[in-house]
Amino acid sequence: MLSGVQETITEVASTIGDAIVGIGRQRRVGSGVVVAPNTVLTNAHNLFGSQPTVTFRDGTTSIGEVAGVDVDGDIAVVAVDTGDVAPVAWGIEAPPLGASVVGLSNPGGRGLRVTVGYVSGVDRSFRGPRGRRIGGSIEHTAPLLPGSSGGPIVDEAGRLLGINTNRLGEGFYLAIAADRAMQKKVAGLAAGEAPRRRYLGISVVPGFVARKMRRAVGLPDTDGVLVREVAEDGPAAAAGIAEGDLIVRIADRDVTDVDDLHDALDAVTPGESFVVGVSRGSDQLEVSVTIPT
Repeated sequence: MLSGVQETITEVASTIGDAIVGIGRQRRVGSGVVVAPNTVLTNAHNLFGSQPTVTFRDGTTSIGEVAGVDVDGDIAVVAVDTGDVAPVAWGIEAPPLGASVVGLSNPGGRGLRVTVGYVSGVDRSFRGPRGRRIGGSIEHTAPLLPGSSGGPIVDEAGRLLGINTNRLGEGFYLAIAADRAMQKKVAGLAAGEAPRRRYLGISVVPGFVARKMRRAVGLPDTDGVLVREVAEDGPAAAAGIAEGDLIVRIADRDVTDVDDLHDALDAVTPGESFVVGVSRGSDQLEVSVTIPT
């Protein structure tokens, strides 16, 4: 059994080890993976500035250019000369519970690390750098050193399954799934396309604060998202949504918290009107909102 693990580590390291790079230097470091010629995929939280240092397995360093960043999704693409390094191939399908995985990293260019583990959870979620929920992630047990985020987990054939991003503690780690949606997003970022989120033009109050505020003025507890501010030129302002409104529904989806709000907005079609249910004081209102294309 142990000899089989050794063979897997050796084979994967030999096949794709050169494609695992270090990001940054000194104390702010991470890892990345070459996914196409002159294209490195890493975590957005690994970047400090628009020209990160990229260190290859042989110790060669180059200054890259950030081609595109999706902060809410915690991924970024760095354009850098990758020479004759063969890119890592994308996986064919998502790994099931119990599947073997190999984790690779090169923290800040300090040397290739390769570990093994198994998928301990699927369809997990966590908070990105700005607090937005990232779903569909892979929980696994391949041990990772600090500075390993941005490096990949792969299958035994060396195909990309996910990008490591979050240490859960007690030997468990999360990787953003390298699915078709991720592949499409990475291609867009590499081409310089900025990710577009549905923009309502509001800031909101945390749920527990909203409930306290409503109780203080004698209003009943109602699930929803309390509007703290409204941008003057945003879709919410154009629809008449105001500070103090409690958003309880978007289109046909109930809204009980900020995650519901994001999910509902992601589901609407830009350029088409949809109904937003609002509780204003003791009144229940419906307003029509259109998100720009």
